[in-house]
Amino acid sequence: MQLELLNEQGQAASKVDVPETVFDRQYNEDLIHQIVVAYQANARQGTRAQKDREQVKHSTKKPFKQKGTGNARAGMTSSPLWRGGGRIFPNLPEENFSQKINKKMYRAGMASILSQLAREGRLAVVDSLKLDTPKTKVLADKFKAMNLQSVMVIADEVDENLYLASRNLKNVFVTEPRYADPVSLVHYKKVLVTKGAIDKLKEMFA
Repeated sequence: MQLELLNEQGQAASKVDVPETVFDRQYNEDLIHQIVVAYQANARQGTRAQKDREQVKHSTKKPFKQKGTGNARAGMTSSPLWRGGGRIFPNLPEENFSQKINKKMYRAGMASILSQLAREGRLAVVDSLKLDTPKTKVLADKFKAMNLQSVMVIADEVDENLYLASRNLKNVFVTEPRYADPVSLVHYKKVLVTKGAIDKLKEMFA
């Protein structure tokens, strides 16, 4: 299989061979959905908390007498049935949202995403992405010349210049193959892969 090799102006200069096991897999929507949801769930933190009837600050005094009022019986206002009472099954800070995805499924899902991006024309290859200076404007001008507004770059090596130049660009994400994630691949409109990163992606997801 071949993908477009872009030049400095974002035009297809030639073609480059890429492994079909990574970039020409069958589209599996259910698997992609599963690994995207699992990735987002595993990033969640237990930062919410609710109080049960023991923790709410209420008087333990009986709110009204047992009989004669016509109301239902009530022992204390901290009851979950009362407004402002404690929750029966409260959310706790130590709640675990993680979902397990085995390695074989994750590799197949990532390859399916990369293959679909290639079919849609959202994935291309560049020789390399090197900067002589850690200037954001230099990198922004490079992407502007290539007509790229929202781009994820998978480089075989992210040096300090490239990292510093890209971190303040809003719709640009530069990463190495081992840190590529399914959510970012789906999110960005264009994915650029350097030639050196292709072999690493093959090793990881083939």
